[in-house]
Amino acid sequence: MNNNLIMWSMFLTAWLTLFFMKKDKIKKWFPVGLAAIVTTTIIHDVGTTLGFWATIQPIFPFSEMLPYYYGTMPVLTIWVFKFTYGRFWLYMLVNLVLDIGFNFFLLSYFLPVRGIFEFNINPLFSLPITLGHAVVLYIYQIWQDDALLSTRDIKNYKLQPSAAKPLPKDDDSKDY
Repeated sequence: MNNNLIMWSMFLTAWLTLFFMKKDKIKKWFPVGLAAIVTTTIIHDVGTTLGFWATIQPIFPFSEMLPYYYGTMPVLTIWVFKFTYGRFWLYMLVNLVLDIGFNFFLLSYFLPVRGIFEFNINPLFSLPITLGHAVVLYIYQIWQDDALLSTRDIKNYKLQPSAAKPLPKDDDSKDY
């Protein structure tokens, strides 16, 4: 199989699965998917700088990044949060299974054999990085929920601009 086809499928196939999710669920979990993209990009850049890994055969427009980070990673994050959010230990167990597959199969074996990616550290050392990333995303989603709840509470108050408020009634019967 062609390496370009593999990498483009890592990007596009995942996004196509969102057609099977309801629109309101996508809206709810999309911010954590975007946070996964940002944090994964930072982790990848730091790892590349430290020489932990390198992208050998990139595709345009992903010059130094794997398309996995912009396709499969955020969409998989959305799906995992849809089914496990609110049950932290289940979330961590699912992430452990997925991260073991990611670190031990995809990064350590499949992509290096294809000549796409170079993985220079032991997968046992990268596993805590990916699990820590999962914890950061879970904390982000908790924060996101609190932020959204506070805006919903504000909407429940009957707030109006001061110009729209009725004027106080003048009481002329007062003696000064």
